[in-house]
Amino acid sequence: MTDLLADPHLRYSADTHAGGGPREIVILGSTGSIGTQAIDLVLRNPERFTVTALSAAGGRVDLLAEQAHRLRVRTVAVAREDKAAELREALAARYGAEPLPEILAGPDAATEVARSECHTVLNGITGSIGLAPTLAALEAGRTLALANKESLIVGGPLVKAVAKPGQIIPVDSEHAALFQALLGGTRAEVRKLVVTASGGPFRGRTKAELASVTPQDALAHPTWSMGPVITINSATLVNKGLEVIEAHLLYDIPFERIEVVVHPQSYVHSMVEFTDGSTLAQATPPDMRGPIAIGLGWPERVPDAAPAFDWSQASTWEFFPLDEEAFPSVALARHVGSLGGTAPAVFNAANEECVDAFLSGMLPFNGIVDTVAEVVAEHGTPAAGTLLTVSDVLQAETWARARARELAARTGARTAKATTEARA
Repeated sequence: MTDLLADPHLRYSADTHAGGGPREIVILGSTGSIGTQAIDLVLRNPERFTVTALSAAGGRVDLLAEQAHRLRVRTVAVAREDKAAELREALAARYGAEPLPEILAGPDAATEVARSECHTVLNGITGSIGLAPTLAALEAGRTLALANKESLIVGGPLVKAVAKPGQIIPVDSEHAALFQALLGGTRAEVRKLVVTASGGPFRGRTKAELASVTPQDALAHPTWSMGPVITINSATLVNKGLEVIEAHLLYDIPFERIEVVVHPQSYVHSMVEFTDGSTLAQATPPDMRGPIAIGLGWPERVPDAAPAFDWSQASTWEFFPLDEEAFPSVALARHVGSLGGTAPAVFNAANEECVDAFLSGMLPFNGIVDTVAEVVAEHGTPAAGTLLTVSDVLQAETWARARARELAARTGARTAKATTEARA
């Protein structure tokens, strides 16, 4: 396997306007958390960045139209074809007599935008639907600021086959931290990657204590404000398992040398331990605009992209070992990552279905990872030497989603029956 970030000092450049001026950016998932924060960063730094195109799923058409008008983009895309007319009307209301930007609609719209002329594509799409845009941006020679971890996880070999060293700049806070800390030494001097986890809302609870937690409990993240799927993934620590797989793929470090440690304050975003015993940590107050700025601006840093620490104020930073009995998701992710092939796609897709089942009251909290593990076990081990294709990934995801729904429904029926009998 190839280290995608073989030498962060020699950053890949696809600058299409060498004459200078702001760097041209395409933002995928512009109405989501990453997208809106990226736009805030761009608007505060007009001399550095300009946005040429936006894409979004279609759930917030008015916001998408407002973003397009404010940024004066060339192209705006929406994944839902049934939202195209509504988007056109929303744009017309803002542009008046001015010409409208190009409008693209449909499931391939984001992929088309990802290969458009620009310097950097920020992939802030949520879920494995971000794989096709990721591949399109890389194949077109764009620098990819990657916040869509799922596309790398489910399509790792596909992404690594087309990405040039340094072409991907990670935007996840943990991987942006590792990216920066790795500058402190050569890759041969790296002993261990240490990925930090806040611990979510259930840090310190035993597996037995987690059995009765509710969706409302799980959605109350102590540090970050995120969407429901990502927030539940933080509560189960599935997100940390996904990040371990991502770190392995980005940096080509064996799974046994990637450790997870719980850090409730979320100040240290990850660390690199070197062979001489030194550990370099990247630390900022919790704010995603810092990692986004690294993704959009590297190798230059963007001044005042995010808040800094106030060292005149006392603070306490704590670190705890991961309780793998209460949170078995990280060990399961290591196993899945070692299997390779379509196993990570099965893991990710099954988890998304199980999160939905938990939020709807069908699965208990512990049932999320237990059911995912059952789906992964049924999927089995990929044949040695099998080449992965996009079709393989999609088929594996379809099977995993269907099987996860079946197992979740079975568990839900058993739970309902037991509750009824207990009340009788």
